[in-house]
Amino acid sequence: MVRFGLLGEKLGHSLSPKIHKLIFQALNIEGDYSIFEVQREKLPFFLTQAKDDLEGMNVTIPYKTAVIPYLSSITKEALSIGAVNTISFQNGEAKGYNTDYYGFGLLLSHNKIEVKNKKIAVLGAGGAARAVLQYLNDKEAGYILVVSRNPEQAKKDLLGMQLAVPLQFCDYAAFAGSSGDVLINCTPVGMFPNVKSSPVSREVVMKFAAAVDLIYNPDETVFLRYAREAGKKAANGLLMLVAQAVAAEEIWLQRTIDDEIIAKIAEKIRGEQQ
Repeated sequence: MVRFGLLGEKLGHSLSPKIHKLIFQALNIEGDYSIFEVQREKLPFFLTQAKDDLEGMNVTIPYKTAVIPYLSSITKEALSIGAVNTISFQNGEAKGYNTDYYGFGLLLSHNKIEVKNKKIAVLGAGGAARAVLQYLNDKEAGYILVVSRNPEQAKKDLLGMQLAVPLQFCDYAAFAGSSGDVLINCTPVGMFPNVKSSPVSREVVMKFAAAVDLIYNPDETVFLRYAREAGKKAANGLLMLVAQAVAAEEIWLQRTIDDEIIAKIAEKIRGEQQ
């Protein structure tokens, strides 16, 4: 039996165990995926134990950066993003990855949203935005505008990222007159239970050809409803959530998993949410 788990602080509402159980079923393998709620002061001891007890582990808020000093090695994109959400334990070594990066890429390709040479606006500058920005950079986006309540702080926070695409920064008031190709929400605004909120107005959403929301609960945020009603492409974050989980399983199991499995699991979870 393979043994994996999720490390975090408060994990009551996580969909991860359900997703990984569905992956085990789809692959017809025996596996266990446990939840580990760990206090910060116990993190070093827990990670030492996990090396012996698990084959792999996902990491979520607030430990995506805190685990890095305890790793034997880290992938290039995880290092640039500055966050690890997947750890593989092998031969006494712990290697860090960021599968949010791959999950976001699959979300775009599945919805046929092109980013190369496109004008893109990213709402928010937190951890989720970093993986998105790295992917957009690597896929040669033409122009990226980062929208934040505090643009100066956002600029400082993102300074360490090795990005070839130049970033521009502005606040939400200045952004109101902007337009472009793809608008990506990396903030929690509109997430359950505050489902009546949108990070930007309908008028702003209408000025972009496609809208992507990393939120997956609710299935359609107000932000995405604005896009759909305007006849724009609209994609939520559920596929990204499932895809990053499948990418983690590929690392742990050292095998390729068909994209069809990602779509089927996302569809099953979507059906249960409605």
